[in-house]
Amino acid sequence: MKFLCLCHYESARFAELKPVDFEEIGAICAPHDAALKASGKVEMIGALGMPEQSQTLCVENGAAVAKAGPYAATPEPFGAFFIVEADDIDGAVEIAKLHPGTHLGDKFGRGGIEVRPIDFIERP
Repeated sequence: MKFLCLCHYESARFAELKPVDFEEIGAICAPHDAALKASGKVEMIGALGMPEQSQTLCVENGAAVAKAGPYAATPEPFGAFFIVEADDIDGAVEIAKLHPGTHLGDKFGRGGIEVRPIDFIERP
């Protein structure tokens, strides 16, 4: 079964990070990122642009209209995602615990990972 893992972060803290912080983040993340990939259970990893770079489509008067910004503006937007293969959600959670974001603690933007079953996926 496939699971979508959505990584979120606290945007106000993220905005305060300095170059030296990103160097420390990289050092913390490297071994965890390697372990995640070495699990053999990750099918895809991606990073998302900043929320203000997005556009949201909605229907107005029967037509699709694009509006600037995210669907929901939150202080903890999604910043990355990955898809894993696991027998059940507990297995997916164990894989998601390998993600570097679960090892950064409160110092670097807090956040977390939402693990959600994928009921259907199509690759046209």
